[in-house]
Amino acid sequence: MTVHPVSERTWESLHADEKLALKQAAARLADEFTGLYGPETIERFLASSFDQFADRAEVTKFLPLLAERFSRQRLRALARVEGLHTDGKPVVLFLCTHNAGRSQMALGFFQALTGDRAVAWSGGSEPGLEVNPAAITAMAERGIDIAHEFPKPWTDETVRAADVVITMGCGDACPIFPGKRYESWELDDPHDQDLDTVRRIRDELERRVRTLISSLQL
Repeated sequence: MTVHPVSERTWESLHADEKLALKQAAARLADEFTGLYGPETIERFLASSFDQFADRAEVTKFLPLLAERFSRQRLRALARVEGLHTDGKPVVLFLCTHNAGRSQMALGFFQALTGDRAVAWSGGSEPGLEVNPAAITAMAERGIDIAHEFPKPWTDETVRAADVVITMGCGDACPIFPGKRYESWELDDPHDQDLDTVRRIRDELERRVRTLISSLQL
């Protein structure tokens, strides 16, 4: 399979190790989604996911890995939208502006508290470059590791696959699709806040996530 990331970063401009990593990523995704999606669909998702990060990345070393992880999430969402994967689990999408603080902490709490009883994703209208270090520290104090997460945009298929969409500060940029349960959580943005302030935001997020989980009867 030949993967061609589009926009300014052409296939010919990539380093040899980036090309190899993308080919390996494409092969892994093809194996995982055998019988659901063919090489062309996987190539298209991997290429567009690569572009999402290449256009704003300061360090390119991990771009193929991020593109693979993001493509996997998007393909799983698409399979739900198209009825190719139905496990009955509720899907919750947490959105904020930069996908670097509030939505990442909410996702961390939700996943830690629900385990495999539900599916959750996060995204941002203007994704940042990294997850807020103060948010990582505050969540680590609760035994939840979000250091492996990365800011990413929301996509059409992830919103369409969600049963519940939680928005936090993205305003008119947050996507609206009919038939979804929407909740708007008014919370301070932890960007450039001190750790004590981020802890207060974290605690309020935990309270709201627990209420959400209770409402979903999980």
